[in-house]
Amino acid sequence: MSPKRGERAAPPPGPDEWDIRFANGEAAKGWEQLSTQASGNTRAAWHLMRTDPAPAARTERHHRLKGELARGEHRGEAMDRWQIEVTAGGRIWYLLDVERRTVWIDRACTGHPKATDR
Repeated sequence: MSPKRGERAAPPPGPDEWDIRFANGEAAKGWEQLSTQASGNTRAAWHLMRTDPAPAARTERHHRLKGELARGEHRGEAMDRWQIEVTAGGRIWYLLDVERRTVWIDRACTGHPKATDR
């Protein structure tokens, strides 16, 4: 059965880990597609989100988005939005709920998001 909005992405977090959940159904579907296309890279991205979703040492493959994409809203709360480049085109965008130590995946796609093209 495919995951749905609000559901957890894999097992519950352990001590000092972040909970990872889907912000919407499209993100859950995209996650499944990424998992099929690039299972190892998707697993590595999941591990990054679980252990260090806002790294101090940002890279081109894992960083906070810029401009109007840098913030997003989930359940009426504004949060920072981050990106992990899973493949050359595949991306995961997620919102950080620092208070609840929850990562909300709000976009997962196998193709490069057009919203970042400027």
